[in-house]
Amino acid sequence: FFQKTLIAVKNWFTLFGWSKGQNPISIPYSLRRDVCKVQMTSSQEKVFKQNLGKDTKTVYDMLFHLSGQSLPGITSSQSLPLDPVERMLQLHRQHSTFLAFLKSQGAYLPHVLPEFLLEPDDYKKWIKVQTVQKVGDVKNSDIFSDKHLFILEDSIFERMSKRAWTDVLLQVYKVFVLPRVSSRHITNLFSLESMQNMPRIKSEPLSSNIYSPCERTILTWLNKHYEKNRKTVWRDCQKGEVPPMRWIVNFDRDLLDGLVLAAQLAAYCPYLIATHFVRMYTNPRTPEQFLHNSLILVNAMHAVSLAIDIKV
Repeated sequence: FFQKTLIAVKNWFTLFGWSKGQNPISIPYSLRRDVCKVQMTSSQEKVFKQNLGKDTKTVYDMLFHLSGQSLPGITSSQSLPLDPVERMLQLHRQHSTFLAFLKSQGAYLPHVLPEFLLEPDDYKKWIKVQTVQKVGDVKNSDIFSDKHLFILEDSIFERMSKRAWTDVLLQVYKVFVLPRVSSRHITNLFSLESMQNMPRIKSEPLSSNIYSPCERTILTWLNKHYEKNRKTVWRDCQKGEVPPMRWIVNFDRDLLDGLVLAAQLAAYCPYLIATHFVRMYTNPRTPEQFLHNSLILVNAMHAVSLAIDIKV
């Protein structure tokens, strides 16, 4: 489940997280590596081969694109000191600022520490510096600092870093993208005469302990387009009759046969009906029929150049 979530997050931010088009990312590798440009002089360029190009985009560029805000004291072209320890400490301060900013906007990240966002080598430097400081605290005051220090093995740190960056991106999506979904017109989604007798998806915040108001808005949207288009899309279907009315209340079982998603796509690309959707099973019962519908849906998405990495 976590791997599927990571892939979905990576795909969305690759496609929509940046200005001026797509920017392929890898979690956590490119996010950690491209966080800043290293300051150097012309005589040092041969030594520091990892200096980023002018067109390299950092997580701060992504944040500005999605929120319209810059982190206080940090710019997208921020330079880092050449000294490895000073560089690590500045990165840690920047990550602390980054997390504090997200939390101030409503992000929930109590489990993500700034050091989890560092490169592995920088994380080791951080542990070394903090260990030395703690030893000094013991010698001077006979007590340890209240600050927690997590010393992780390399493989565990990589898993922790991947999880931390994924959760950070999910919270960025939550606080800067989902709020743009307006609920003002939800009541109009069921205005069709054929939908008057359908149960409603309640949008009140406390009406569900599973789905958020934004997710229930999406469910309402799915119900609307399915009911509006099912008779049109499969009027001339080759493998059954027009599918019956249904109430879509979840994102797994109700979407499993591909018909609901096909109805959504047909609402915006009706020319796909004759070339693709009429060949779908409208009452699939076997795994082969479900697979048949899924393949047609994936081919339809490819036909309209939806650049989403979908595997059946």
